Amino acid sequence: MLLQKQRKNNAGAKPGRFLITINVVGSSGPIRFVVNEDDVVAGIIDTALKSYAREGRLPLLGSDANNFLLYCANSESDVFGISVAALSPWEPIGGSRGRNFVLCKKQIQPQLSKGGTEMISDKRSASWKAWLNKSLNFKISSH
Repeated sequence: MLLQKQRKNNAGAKPGRFLITINVVGSSGPIRFVVNEDDVVAGIIDTALKSYAREGRLPLLGSDANNFLLYCANSESDVFGISVAALSPWEPIGGSRGRNFVLCKKQIQPQLSKGGTEMISDKRSASWKAWLNKSLNFKISSH
């Protein structure tokens, strides 16, 4: 009888709510707030960024959720306690089965054209040439 009552209660129940902790890389402490199981990761990132800015934390992060990745801190496939793969922005947060997360800014790789690499090599050759000239012109003063 009691089991049937619990099933009836669970059938019409709202999605579960739980407290999550998000550590922001470079910040002094974690951000904690309550979320629903069916909230998507992109929404969680957006909420975390707004909460971070509202609290006046440093370093300044910006408000574009597309520039950030959320990792589960206690995943099965982890290295040093942090998941190797970022959570998908459209995945529900309840699917990760974690309560502790790490928020990181995406690393943007600069794209260099062929001319850009030539300029870098020119700068390198110019810098060692300048160093060599400076070294050869070094005068030792005698007392």
